Amino acid sequence: MALVVVITGTSGAGKGTLEKILLQRMPTLFELAVSATTRERRPSEQEGREYYFVSESVFEQRVQEDEFLEYVDLPWGARSGTLRSEIDRIQANGKVPLLDLETDGAVRVKQTIPGAVTIFVDAPSFDELERRLRARATESSGEIQVRLDLARKQQEQRDRFDYVIVNDNVDRAADELQAIVEKELQTAGTMSRP
Repeated sequence: MALVVVITGTSGAGKGTLEKILLQRMPTLFELAVSATTRERRPSEQEGREYYFVSESVFEQRVQEDEFLEYVDLPWGARSGTLRSEIDRIQANGKVPLLDLETDGAVRVKQTIPGAVTIFVDAPSFDELERRLRARATESSGEIQVRLDLARKQQEQRDRFDYVIVNDNVDRAADELQAIVEKELQTAGTMSRP
């Protein structure tokens, strides 16, 4: 299988922000894989752009039919996963799949796809992580606490990944992410243009 780049880390660390910058800088090389999820769609989200929003029964059927490369049951009740067909679609378009995954999903991809590149994004401190989660105001305070508890466990796993980026400054962290993927693309023989 061709190169797959996985970005993981804690909620609020800035994974999504760094991914958007990378996609803007290297639009001909990468495409973000859209995950399927059972959680409710937020008002600003669009089907097939942020997620494929599916019912619990449809999600479970796809699990039973082994359609997921990876999936996780999240502590706040939702399920999320990457469909194998999404990876195939991106690669068929001549691009490298960029996956935004929970840490357990990232570990599964690393075990499943030889040569998958895994990058853990972390906030500079736990206090800053909590501040970011509360500032974005997309979850209830109970869900924020669950995410913070999960973040502590995820931070303990950061050494399981190929790279760790501390997102203390967005521009610096984006430069570091770009340097990592350019190196990996060259190693894989995928990068033919800057």
